[in-house]
Amino acid sequence: MATDLAAALDVALQAALVVASGLTLFAGYRVIRGPTTPDRVVALDTIGTNVVAIAALYSMATAQGFFIDVSLVLAIIGFISTIAVARYVTEGDIIE
Repeated sequence: MATDLAAALDVALQAALVVASGLTLFAGYRVIRGPTTPDRVVALDTIGTNVVAIAALYSMATAQGFFIDVSLVLAIIGFISTIAVARYVTEGDIIE
């Protein structure tokens, strides 16, 4: 029974990795095509969130805790960069 659960978890993790990767590609298309700058900013934020999810899923699939640290750092960098770009788009300057 334990091997059945492990196999089901492995299949679920692999499926989640495929879905998150596909959604990242779709968001990449939105970054390229636009049509407006706020759309591109939201798509970049979505890509950052998906990369964090991919790192966490990969960490769970391979049982390597290092990738959890990587996902936390990516989340922090993504948040700071989203705030900086949003301020630049709305105010035209990042630092007052």
